[in-house]
Amino acid sequence: MTTTTAAATTATTQRRVRAIASASRAWAQRSLVPAPVPGRWSRAALGGCLAELSGASGAPSLTLACSLVREVQQQGEPVAWVTRPGSTFYPPDAADGGIDLPVLPVVRLDSLHDRLRAADQIARSGAFGLLVLDLSEDGPTLPLTAQSRLSEQAMAQGALVLCLTTKRARQPSLGSLVAVRGQARRIRRGDGRYVCQVEVLKDKRRGPGWTDEEDRRGPDGVR
Repeated sequence: MTTTTAAATTATTQRRVRAIASASRAWAQRSLVPAPVPGRWSRAALGGCLAELSGASGAPSLTLACSLVREVQQQGEPVAWVTRPGSTFYPPDAADGGIDLPVLPVVRLDSLHDRLRAADQIARSGAFGLLVLDLSEDGPTLPLTAQSRLSEQAMAQGALVLCLTTKRARQPSLGSLVAVRGQARRIRRGDGRYVCQVEVLKDKRRGPGWTDEEDRRGPDGVR
């Protein structure tokens, strides 16, 4: 390795460490005064942060994510969705649920590297109030550098970056810079209806343990 290359690598590493430290300090400062426990899982409650919504197979993760999409669109802010080919919400059900599909860009990329790069560019643009990043097939954790970039941009732009994952409640979150993690569950009530529940397992501002529930009728396509 040449001296120039080694110096460039060291400088890059130092920038990443500073970014991670900056994100951690920002959340520590915001946590000095505990926020009140919100009444529901919403954009207003989550604010601008890196969040995770996880669920085991069959959990209503997409239903809950689509509810946030509808809420943010109704507030007049754009939303973007990044996923892999073959994995996304069911458009007819999303439209029936009040989502404005013509103004919802969906980015489909094969590799995790490309999806994280796209998510970083979208978050960095400052043009979107909500970015949904589907990581349901990409393992239980996220590289620290990716967490740092997404968390830093979410706080800087006041945007919510929501990562969707497939895991059980006992498994850890994507990483230390995830500010809020909710676990989605479906509770059947009969007559085609069910309770769509979110239990918050991690919340750096309020502390874990609060829940939200919504009575829903099961659509054909959205899980």
